[in-house]
Amino acid sequence: MHVIVAGAGQVGSAIARYLAKVGNDVTVIDQNAELAQRIGDALDIQAVVGHAALPSTLERAGAADADLLVAVTHVDEVNIVACQVAHSLFNVPTRIARIREQDYLEGRFADLFRREHIPVDVVISPEREVAQAIALRLLVPGALTVVPFADDLVRLVALRIDETASVIDTPLRELTALFPDLHLVCVGIVRGERFFVPGGDDRILVGDEVFFVCETAHLGRALPVFGQSEPSPSRLVIVGGGNIGLRLAEIIESHHAEIACKVIEASPARADLVAQRLHHAVVLCGDGRSRDTLLEAGVDGAGAIVAVTNDDDINILTSLLAKRLGCPRALALITRSDYEILTADIGIDVTINPRDTTVSSILGHIRRGRIRAVHTIRDGAAEVFEAEALETSPIVGQPLRELKAPGLVLGAVVRQGRVIAPRGDTVVRAGDRVIIAARAETVKRVEQLFAVRLDYF
Repeated sequence: MHVIVAGAGQVGSAIARYLAKVGNDVTVIDQNAELAQRIGDALDIQAVVGHAALPSTLERAGAADADLLVAVTHVDEVNIVACQVAHSLFNVPTRIARIREQDYLEGRFADLFRREHIPVDVVISPEREVAQAIALRLLVPGALTVVPFADDLVRLVALRIDETASVIDTPLRELTALFPDLHLVCVGIVRGERFFVPGGDDRILVGDEVFFVCETAHLGRALPVFGQSEPSPSRLVIVGGGNIGLRLAEIIESHHAEIACKVIEASPARADLVAQRLHHAVVLCGDGRSRDTLLEAGVDGAGAIVAVTNDDDINILTSLLAKRLGCPRALALITRSDYEILTADIGIDVTINPRDTTVSSILGHIRRGRIRAVHTIRDGAAEVFEAEALETSPIVGQPLRELKAPGLVLGAVVRQGRVIAPRGDTVVRAGDRVIIAARAETVKRVEQLFAVRLDYF
């Protein structure tokens, strides 16, 4: 597949790296010649210097033969026009655009991105995706990551293990016998800086970051197994009233009215706008790094603080100050990868990187076969898929123990709305939705397992 990635920033370079790694023909476009050349050399892919919305630039990038355009420059309008040009002049079959400006995404303008108007097949809104991801993590005590699959019948959850977990030093193959009523499978472990897909003889150790797939209805009983028993917060402080902070507050108001929410925003004009958009939340105008402002917002009695300004340093300092003032849990938006390795050591409980969320959303629309959703782990070290099995998919009709794929583990099978914990004798049927984790080098095998012969259609 020939893919053009317009924009060589964090998201664009991550997408290019993932797609090139699994054998796609990738071309990156960026106006910054040095950045484009660096990425081209690092990934051994073609790099084109130019404005991504110009026909001549897309032509040099090979748009005439491209299967997909992923437009993720920093300017919405460039992404939109690039999709229009790719459709009108080069007939690129699929076009994905990252759109940040919320006005484009208003429900009353829903017809804007249609083939007969502006031909964008998939619109990715990082702010909305990130706000939803934060809301999910807030409601699962101790969660570093929460990703819903199969219409939220199943969730991928990541937790950091401390001394209170009852599964410490237990071989993973024994979890089924110890907790027979829990539909739960460990699909990944981060130990130190190393990520691995565990086998049955591997054990969970203190300090591990554990990724497990669990039936959503069983999650409340599964968390104490891993040492997490705190309640969800009843009071929340959000620092930053930008698109992410506002969207998060709206989600809390709409779906979790039991949580009292306060928003701190530094800009008076923006604070006024946020106050107009929200119905119940209290909006304060002030600096989140100010002790007095945080105390006025009641951070010392809040269950969590979420720092989502557009400045990493402010988010880190605000989170640390809030923890010092007595807030038990701090979540911070961090865009710089260099900072992520430090945050856990200095006391920030959860970091949210919008790049990871955006990349996962885009990959869910790119992967071949019947792949419905994708979530990347540890900057692409592994991916968790939701895939649909059709009648001629190779995975259908054989016991799971016969699948010869090191670095691959099945987390759950969803059949007609019922979650099945996979065992060696489990047989996947046509129509099943399968949650499966795979190391980066095994991703192509997953696509093959769920591929469909052309004669099926």
